[in-house]
Amino acid sequence: MALLTWPLCVLNPPKTSADPVAFTRGGGKSINGIERSVRTDKGFWSITLSEITIRSQAQKQTWNAIRAGLGGRAGLIAVVVKSWDSAPYLSQGSNGGAPVFEKRFRTPHGDDETPFSDGSLHSQGAVDIEVAEAVNIGATSIKLRAIRAYPALSGIRFSYAHAMYETGPATEIVGNVWTVPIFPAVRAPIPANVGVECEQPTCLCHLADDRGMDLPQGQRLWENVSVTFTEAVDHWNDIAGVPLWP
Repeated sequence: MALLTWPLCVLNPPKTSADPVAFTRGGGKSINGIERSVRTDKGFWSITLSEITIRSQAQKQTWNAIRAGLGGRAGLIAVVVKSWDSAPYLSQGSNGGAPVFEKRFRTPHGDDETPFSDGSLHSQGAVDIEVAEAVNIGATSIKLRAIRAYPALSGIRFSYAHAMYETGPATEIVGNVWTVPIFPAVRAPIPANVGVECEQPTCLCHLADDRGMDLPQGQRLWENVSVTFTEAVDHWNDIAGVPLWP
């Protein structure tokens, strides 16, 4: 069965909140009674899609289909996290560093000449960033190369294979290659020279609650609904074969 992906074009949330939930340990209280918190490399994403307006039968059917496919918290879904506001668009440099937005564009697939078999084109992001060096499971730092991007790669979000990351302050900059810490720790190996998704990164998730997609039926079509997900850390744990938690 194919992995479910949140249908952004059908159920488009006006507001998306993707927040890192850090995992910290208490370090014990000092002599003045203040507790030192020790940050670990563990943590996960909490994602809420808010104020989704359902105004058609097709939208309600899509919502129902996703709910049935997930079957509560046990199911897996790749949640799209709209991140245009932090994506490093190349034109940002010509705008004095101010935030900008560039539309995704349609291109042939792969060899720049051959479209998909049905003649359709591939949706290509305006930002092109690749991983400069391979990283393994558990890594907390990564080297990113700006190919078509404003070369300021701190504070951006990206995903690879439905694992989503956020970058911290650069620790080294050499040309267009930025070495940055990332949250969370790398979920699965990322090979060198692969592209990452910065504008619409995806995060593999479970529903935060078994009844998180409750929706009135047999009533008016116009509904404003929200749904919350948590990152599927258990999935990455199973792949790695080692615990992500202490």
